[in-house]
Amino acid sequence: MQTTLTLDFLKRLAKGISSQFGRDCEIVIHDISGGKDSTIIAIENGHVTKRELGGGPSHIVLDALAKPKNELKDQLDYLTRTSDGRLVKSSSIFIRDEKGDVTGVFCINYDITRLSMAEKAIQDILQTEPHSKEPEKIPQNVNELLDELIEGAVKHVGKPVAMMKKADKVKAIRYLKDTGAFQILKSGDKVCKLFKISKFTLYNYIDTEE
Repeated sequence: MQTTLTLDFLKRLAKGISSQFGRDCEIVIHDISGGKDSTIIAIENGHVTKRELGGGPSHIVLDALAKPKNELKDQLDYLTRTSDGRLVKSSSIFIRDEKGDVTGVFCINYDITRLSMAEKAIQDILQTEPHSKEPEKIPQNVNELLDELIEGAVKHVGKPVAMMKKADKVKAIRYLKDTGAFQILKSGDKVCKLFKISKFTLYNYIDTEE
């Protein structure tokens, strides 16, 4: 490991991160400048992986001991499992001296088991039928609802009102009838104005068989 000053900072950093993210966040500092049997020189929330001070190396530490230093790259956001099956999100950052030699590994292990279970529960709640498309908008008032139904009628026909012929307008009016648009008070007035038809024509279109 490097100087006492560096180690002191790393230990304080480990304490700060584990305190910030709570008891599910384990921080381990490995010193690989010495032997291989006892590499853990600092650990916070060791209950996550059931390790303690003086413990041995992990797989990534063994890699650091075996591989050339120029092949070692920090490993971020990878998944591991504890001996009792809990899911852990891990990151391992290599500690280097002034020469670039790896002297230690700073590891962050966050137990995401409970979060994964919560995510699954939320997904189950949010899951919809496969044929569902865009979420249906909830109108604030009946005028907004009528506007949405009219917009739906225009989309149903597939062309703007200005280009609609009689058959198109009949199709749009039938759509509005089937969706309950004419249950809204004074909806007929708005529909007649949009489609440039009289009330008499509107009633005829409503009664026209497709």
